[in-house]
Amino acid sequence: MEKNDPIRIVGEEILSDDYAPLKKVSYEQRRRDGSWQRQQREVYANAGGAAVLLHDPTRRTVLLTRQFRIGARLAGIDAFVIEVPAGMLDDASPDQRVRAELCEETGYRAKEVRKVLAFMPNPSSLTEIVHCYLGEYERGDKQGEGGGKEEEGEDIEVLEIDVDEAFRMVEDGRIVDAKTVILLQRLQQELS
Repeated sequence: MEKNDPIRIVGEEILSDDYAPLKKVSYEQRRRDGSWQRQQREVYANAGGAAVLLHDPTRRTVLLTRQFRIGARLAGIDAFVIEVPAGMLDDASPDQRVRAELCEETGYRAKEVRKVLAFMPNPSSLTEIVHCYLGEYERGDKQGEGGGKEEEGEDIEVLEIDVDEAFRMVEDGRIVDAKTVILLQRLQQELS
């Protein structure tokens, strides 16, 4: 810790370590007036993930998935969420993970993907950084069935959607997943 660091971590307690460690973190923050204030927050310590949106420029389609998400159900919205293929890093590089998840979830292999951005979905309570990629595909790139890994509880439907319809789905709220919204908006900018 730097001498001039305005944050001092004074304690961490693991509250749960099932899906990702949930920590209660106590820290002191030096306020702008120079005084110190003690605070506590609960934070999920997630290593991050990688997500990819594939676009077929000839047929003007995108590859998306639909799967059950308990958070959406508890929020009272459609629990079968439309998303880009994605997964947690699990000690892999973002480049490796995005290619593996793409194949597992959709059955497609990408010739090329390029990283376009990284973002933090909720820096107040998650350590997660999501690495986002764009790429192109064509029908001949399908190598398997997709659908996810049954042993991990995945039951993923693969969707091939007209690109303009996907943009409308963001606008009208049928697509609400943050990484998917961000990647579709990025693709829309690039196609403009």
